[in-house]
Amino acid sequence: MQIKSIDPISLKKRLDEGNIVLIDVREPHEHAREHIEGARLVPLSRFQAEDFGAVGDKVAVFHCHSGGRTGANARLFASKGFRDAYHLRGGIVAWKAAGLPTCSNPDAASAGGRKRFGWLF
Repeated sequence: MQIKSIDPISLKKRLDEGNIVLIDVREPHEHAREHIEGARLVPLSRFQAEDFGAVGDKVAVFHCHSGGRTGANARLFASKGFRDAYHLRGGIVAWKAAGLPTCSNPDAASAGGRKRFGWLF
């Protein structure tokens, strides 16, 4: 199976219809900072070990920040046995540029994904 691309507006329509599973392959600190509502976090760094059996009969859409990680790993995503698979062209950046909503956490953004120690800051 070849992974295809989908634009943000088409993805939003399909999410509203409820016939896809959206998978965020960014790392946990990126997802905590900002994510698309309903996206399932499966970091690329742990993707191989993930079992998608419960949602394998659905159409999957993978997304990252700007599309680079999903484009580069399309073959890996396609190998997970979904009925059909897409990647969000332009990632969450394109989603926001299309005026679509995200869930954000300003406190996570200030941490920058780094562990802070009280005695250093």
